[in-house]
Amino acid sequence: MIRIGDIIERIEAYNPDYDEELIQRAYIFSAKAHQGQIRLSGEPYLIHPLEVAGILSEMKLDEQTIATGLLHDTIEDTFATYTQLKELFGQEVADLVEGVTKISKMSFESSEDTQAENFRKMILAMTKDIRVILVKLADRLHNMRTLEFQKPESRQRIAQETLEIYAPIANRLGIEWLKSELEDLSFKYIMTEAYQSLEKKIAKSEKERNRYIEFVIRILREKLMENGIAAEVSGRPKHLYSIFKKMQSQNIEFSDIYDITAFRVIVNTVPECYEVLGIIHNLWTPIPGKFKDYIALPKANLYQSLHTTVIGPKGERIEIQIRTHEMHQVAEMGIAAHWKYKEGINLDEKDDKRFRWLRQLFEYQKDLKNNAEFLETIKIDLFPDEVFVFTPTGEVKEFPRGSTPIDFAYSIHTEVGNHCKGAKVNGRIVPLKYLLHNGDSVEIITHPQAHPSKDWLKIVKTSRARTKIRQWIKTQEREQSIQLGRDLLEKETKRYAVSFNKLYKDGALKEIAEAFSLQSVDDLLATIGYGKITPRQVIRRILPPEKLEGEESKPLKKIISKIKRKDQSPILIKGVDNVMIKLAKCCNPLPGDKIVGFITRGRGITVHKANCEKVLDCDPQRLIEAKWKMDENIRHSVRIQTACTDRRGLLAEITKELASQGADILSAHAQITQDHHAVNQFVISIKDLKHLNKIIRALSHIKGVTEVKRLQA
Repeated sequence: MIRIGDIIERIEAYNPDYDEELIQRAYIFSAKAHQGQIRLSGEPYLIHPLEVAGILSEMKLDEQTIATGLLHDTIEDTFATYTQLKELFGQEVADLVEGVTKISKMSFESSEDTQAENFRKMILAMTKDIRVILVKLADRLHNMRTLEFQKPESRQRIAQETLEIYAPIANRLGIEWLKSELEDLSFKYIMTEAYQSLEKKIAKSEKERNRYIEFVIRILREKLMENGIAAEVSGRPKHLYSIFKKMQSQNIEFSDIYDITAFRVIVNTVPECYEVLGIIHNLWTPIPGKFKDYIALPKANLYQSLHTTVIGPKGERIEIQIRTHEMHQVAEMGIAAHWKYKEGINLDEKDDKRFRWLRQLFEYQKDLKNNAEFLETIKIDLFPDEVFVFTPTGEVKEFPRGSTPIDFAYSIHTEVGNHCKGAKVNGRIVPLKYLLHNGDSVEIITHPQAHPSKDWLKIVKTSRARTKIRQWIKTQEREQSIQLGRDLLEKETKRYAVSFNKLYKDGALKEIAEAFSLQSVDDLLATIGYGKITPRQVIRRILPPEKLEGEESKPLKKIISKIKRKDQSPILIKGVDNVMIKLAKCCNPLPGDKIVGFITRGRGITVHKANCEKVLDCDPQRLIEAKWKMDENIRHSVRIQTACTDRRGLLAEITKELASQGADILSAHAQITQDHHAVNQFVISIKDLKHLNKIIRALSHIKGVTEVKRLQA
């Protein structure tokens, strides 16, 4: 257990001029405020704020941040108030404690709207003072270290949130050790069996691996000393979750992973980094395509290092990172290594780059009103895997892996993207769906008549490009809908000898728009064009009922008769009765999935999963709230896939388990791959999402089954 004296010693080591009185007062206040409170572990609650402050002191943060660590739970869990903290510790500390308190109250497994709103609040807090999220990360790390004392369901929820939200934020801030520990702890509780299995396999060969690590380190040190280079050389196994992810992504067993050990060489200067690289490549054979120069092309969080993978002693693959001491500090501590504490301080070029992604998120949270689009943007910006390309003038631009020339075009200017016709990469014309590679030189070809297409949304990767394309499409669709609405309404007014222009000039259409809770005549016309209001509904507000009797349009009757039917659907549509409802084939929603209805033109309502890509790309004004009638006893078909290690009798076990779980097999397809693995696809009949998840869990426990997943179509 850490004590206040240990924290003070740490601070004195890196900041001799710190305000010790502030730390002591914060400690005494926290001790009194939490007096009598006990954690689930049975320990005094004060241990938690002490541990959080200890983590912050390891990150070498300022005394205001460490005082916040000691006080971070006082507003939420004691009788302390913001005003009281402001009087005792100043506004800076009080604001930080309040910011951490607000983030602690946020839920990220709630409805999409609440989740989006909480993300917006978190981004605002981070933009105002980045120290707020650093304290929250330290708080989350200690809670994860003591997660075994929580109830099983709470462990799962907290671990999942940590893996999906807080570990990516730590990664985006460049705090490598914190990200790795959060990932491993989350992995431990989310996939306990896989974690324990991997841990045992690594422990089994620990002694042998340690001997190998010492052997490689000795060779490296001797070789560097021969060349007059003073360096720190270390080696360690990669963290468990990164090994697990590699096994999953490459569909390989632990025994097939050869580079689970990473070595690090830390030198004094950048030229020495490249000199060490040459020595290593001369000593051991480098593996083609496994060299990355993050010194010349730093990552978004300013991480710098040379990475190379070589065939080391005994024919084993080893990964080696080469960096300077300053680069190592940034790699370990990220944004905490050197950053500005408050708004209003002029940032140097490095810090400006470090905060650029955060400022972009801040702008998007203001601009994007659609919660699904906003959450998608967050996901893109929290999980970057960078590619570096060049403009024709030699400027380096960074993109997520999988980006296209369209992403590049929008990074230059919105108008360049909106009029992008083609692209040249390395002097050669390429299709717009071309995937950018490290080192590509890109030139965009524009034309005044070229415009974005909905298909672009399927191939772009950056949130900026996606947002700008959607804005253009919405603008164009609105203009088209206004014109269509005008044409439809003019035809309808002519049938009754009413002047459309007169209605427009004398303000009658404006009054009708307001009666439909719309702000303008253009909104009314667009809504008619979208099909949400019919021209006849408008006419009914203009003409008396006797003039409309007997004038019901025959074509309209036919359309109504087509879409009306008996209410046999397992779905309720808000405010709509007797309309044809069908489930979308693209995402095949099941009871339990969050769903939304899409109003088609003349074909009723199609129901999609709320996160379906087609829904994200469509016009939000044509979406309508939908929910399941959970009391309906209706079976649904769904396609699932199992990946397995091929063995005799495995398919029989899978089909037997499906039957025991109450799933009817409608069709099955089995395929054996060249590497002695099997991929099986089944279409099964089930009750709902809960039933499906139970089936997936049951199949996952069968020996030899490595993955079970639901297919969208």
